[in-house]
Amino acid sequence: MSVHEEKRNLESIPVGSLGVIPLQGTEDMGSKIDYYLVRWRTERENEHKNSLVFSGYQRDSYLLHTKLPRFGTGEGKGMIQESVRGMDLFLLVDVCNYSVSYEMFGEINHMSPDDHYQNLKRIIAAVGGKARRITVIMPFLYESRQHRRQTRESLDCALALQELAGMGIDNIITFDAHDARVQNSIPLHGFETIQPSYQFIKGLLGHVKDLTIDTDHMMVVSPDEGGMSRAIYLANVLGLDMGTFYKRRDYTQVVDGRNPIVAHEFLGSSVEGKDILVVDDMISSGESVLEVAAALKQRKANRIYIASTFGLFTKGLDHFDRAYENGQIHGVLTTNLVYQMPELFDREWYVSCDMSKYIAYIIDTLNHDSSISDLLNPNDRIQSIVAKYKRGELTGGE
Repeated sequence: MSVHEEKRNLESIPVGSLGVIPLQGTEDMGSKIDYYLVRWRTERENEHKNSLVFSGYQRDSYLLHTKLPRFGTGEGKGMIQESVRGMDLFLLVDVCNYSVSYEMFGEINHMSPDDHYQNLKRIIAAVGGKARRITVIMPFLYESRQHRRQTRESLDCALALQELAGMGIDNIITFDAHDARVQNSIPLHGFETIQPSYQFIKGLLGHVKDLTIDTDHMMVVSPDEGGMSRAIYLANVLGLDMGTFYKRRDYTQVVDGRNPIVAHEFLGSSVEGKDILVVDDMISSGESVLEVAAALKQRKANRIYIASTFGLFTKGLDHFDRAYENGQIHGVLTTNLVYQMPELFDREWYVSCDMSKYIAYIIDTLNHDSSISDLLNPNDRIQSIVAKYKRGELTGGE
């Protein structure tokens, strides 16, 4: 990013002394965010820096020390090991990090999304209402796929949001929510769902050196009707055509809690000879997105790149390896907003999009009670990086 973007003009008075609490499984992301915050606040010139309201503005670290010990039964508690009175707190939680474990009755138990959510509530409870403001940064929104009622079933995401609001949360920041309308359950609280569009474009352009970004050579595709708005935005910003698949399902049977997909039907102009960017919110098992890639190859598409905010890879990487070896896919881009299995980084086809700097910008700006609208709309930054790419001036540090 350019220098003027890196040093944001934040002259307003902070809401309170800044505190960042990365919960279990987000320590790496938390330390990266802290690095940027410390650097920016050390370099930032502010005429009021030495006034009382800026007390504690420059610190060696903004991370607060917490503990989440477990009893032998698996029960736990949250502990904050320093004062949070009057602070502007940002809690970072990754509900999908299954690599975190704890001991229960002598057995090792991997933490589920329910466990991570419970830990979040424990830390909020430990704050005890003493903070000035609490913002939860939950990149993968807890239970976001259980957001609407089709039969007699629970509405877990709405319940969780209401519970957090009842505990005193002021804002919730999430990324690429499965359905942003779930915020209707807490209409009087802040709720932002952010798209990592710029980071995907940056990752793709940094990874592939010979893309021709025009309607004759490239296309954006949504793998289903639910993700069309995501693909429409990217296609418009890049000046490309957009296509979508819709899933033909067998509604007479239910397998693993959902109706099985019979076929992927394509709507859009010809993909023949074009490089394709498939954009989706998450790769769960990955079967669906690989079926889409195969269907595009049948239609004589050229290179296929998959960009997905959350790379969960719940059934491992073998079928992605095979798809890459067979030439069905040329690359997969996901963010570090959720846990990334270590073996991902050994794969030729994998591109990781780091979101820590972006989250640090959001935290820094919100702490000053300034608008983040320019951060939520990355159009200018995308246009700038594409223009540099076309001129051959793109460097790794953009």
